[in-house]
Amino acid sequence: MKILIIEDDSGLNRGISFALEQEGYETISARTLREGYRLFGQETPEAVILDLNLPDGDGMEFCRRIRRNRGAEAETVILMLTARDLETDEIMGLTSGADDYMTKPFSVSVLKLRLQNILKRKTAGRDTEDQTLRSGDVALDCRTFRAFLNGQELELGRTEFRLLRYLMEHKNQVLLKEQILRCIWDADGNYVEENTLSVNISRLRKKLGRDHIRTIQGIGYLWKEDV
Repeated sequence: MKILIIEDDSGLNRGISFALEQEGYETISARTLREGYRLFGQETPEAVILDLNLPDGDGMEFCRRIRRNRGAEAETVILMLTARDLETDEIMGLTSGADDYMTKPFSVSVLKLRLQNILKRKTAGRDTEDQTLRSGDVALDCRTFRAFLNGQELELGRTEFRLLRYLMEHKNQVLLKEQILRCIWDADGNYVEENTLSVNISRLRKKLGRDHIRTIQGIGYLWKEDV
């Protein structure tokens, strides 16, 4: 398993790399945000150990950018490191998409255990997840975040994919607007504008056709399988 370490303190970077390599991990190192982006794109690591404060930027933006990606990259494990010890900083780090957050100074042994636990949880979730979800002429590959209509791949953003999957998983059921917003958006701790759901439903209809997603006036939406 390959792990990208983005940490500008060269001594700490080498120390983490050495400790992880002793456990059998392959490590690659960056000391700037720019170098981190480059290596992430080239090497496609399974996990990133990310310093919050870097010479050329903020680790939170790196985290948000990864989570906005389509495909498996969005599921990369991210463990954030920081010298900031305020509760608000920890909350911001986690809501930006980090899987865990550690404040410096820390024990490398504890870091290894936390990383192992996160990886185990992610692997267990992927192993139990159905690879393909089908409903009528629409199919979703849940491992690669790809969607197909009559065998033709659709261009969906991450939020559109999550919304479509949620609708298909509850086919032929009326879903309340509040229920959908809570499961698709509020789970990330984000404030949601009232028209966010209707905008994304409209985008899906343009790509899928209007028949699959029915509006239940004043209540919510229904995914109709037998179109």
